[in-house]
Amino acid sequence: MGKRLINLKRAGVTVGILLPAALQLLQPSRTQANPIAIETAQNQVNVQPNLGAVRFERLNQLVSWASPDLPPLGNPDLFLPSPEAVQPDLHLVIRLSDRRVYVYENDQMKTSFPIAIGRSGWETPTGSFEVLQMQPNPIWQNPFTGELIPPGSDNPLGSRWIGFWTDGNNYIGFHGTPNVDSVGQAASHGCIRMYDQDVIALFEMVEIGTPVEVVP
Repeated sequence: MGKRLINLKRAGVTVGILLPAALQLLQPSRTQANPIAIETAQNQVNVQPNLGAVRFERLNQLVSWASPDLPPLGNPDLFLPSPEAVQPDLHLVIRLSDRRVYVYENDQMKTSFPIAIGRSGWETPTGSFEVLQMQPNPIWQNPFTGELIPPGSDNPLGSRWIGFWTDGNNYIGFHGTPNVDSVGQAASHGCIRMYDQDVIALFEMVEIGTPVEVVP
């Protein structure tokens, strides 16, 4: 009897140790018994991010940000700089007999101004020339005394100088004059005198290299 009890106790201990584990194995798992848990587990599996797809979508976003929308082809005016306006073919013709200078633009007369020309012994040379000098508010030097006259109302050159002829020492050109009564006359030392407002306007039209033709 004593030995049986001891064995039973030992067996009971063994059973007591094994029985909870066995019961746990025999019972269905909580996940299997709980449909909500099953649903949640499946969703967790399904929503795992695809890292390759995420990276590809991210790359597409970066490309779209770096590539702005372009105007449609066939309409370059929307995105190409407009070509510079073609400069008009401007040239001057001085008609000594008319006492006028004519401004031509693309062979069409644009305007004309009255002038004074060189007097006898100081005739304005005829021929084809071009603008060599352009000077606002010039200083005049008396060719006989060397005296310098600063810009101002008494300056014989007025407020603008446009030179078109030289022999290396002397120069001839358009300029204003305080002696307004001389305009329309043969009164200068070869230069082309103009009303000051007219020579200012002419100064804005021409540039270095503008052709100047002097005809009788």
